Amino acid sequence: MKGVLHSLFATIVIAGFSPAASAIETYKFDPSGSTIGFVVHQFLGTTQGKFTRFSGKIEVDREHPENSSVTAQIDARSIDTRILKRDDHLRSPEFFNVEKFPQMTFKSRSVKRTGPQSGDILGGLTMHGVTKPVTLHVKLLTPSNETSRTRWSVTTEPIMRRDFDLMFAPAAESISGISQTVAINIEIEAKRVQ
Repeated sequence: MKGVLHSLFATIVIAGFSPAASAIETYKFDPSGSTIGFVVHQFLGTTQGKFTRFSGKIEVDREHPENSSVTAQIDARSIDTRILKRDDHLRSPEFFNVEKFPQMTFKSRSVKRTGPQSGDILGGLTMHGVTKPVTLHVKLLTPSNETSRTRWSVTTEPIMRRDFDLMFAPAAESISGISQTVAINIEIEAKRVQ
């Protein structure tokens, strides 16, 4: 979920490290080639899900990648765990409360290179009305000299549901068997805006 979001967000790090540079480049997420997914354990099994509607913008400064930035928005209503009844429950006031908190957002605060094709994006993730700091670990999946379209793998430490007040009623929580930790799996494809 987290990362949610974001986002999603990896593109600024590697694209920002290419040697040839000219001013600011803008990229926008391509949802058709991207995935924002999550995995959570329940009893002895796992539940996999994703968000199907999201957007994001990346501003890349290749000469000074630390000046790059990324923002992402995820439509909480678009949660899809392949069971409609469960998704409706997750959208309800008992969990995501999408009427009150329709979007999850990520806004970067800093960008740091960690390797030739990897980096960290530090930022704030807002979900369910709560904002927490998150570090996204990103890895470039396309050649660094490709500037029209880029693809990234994004990971982060597991999200704790309680940190975002994403808890069921106490009675339901105790019998649900749902883990507090949620693993994030994200791949972002972004197109350069001409």
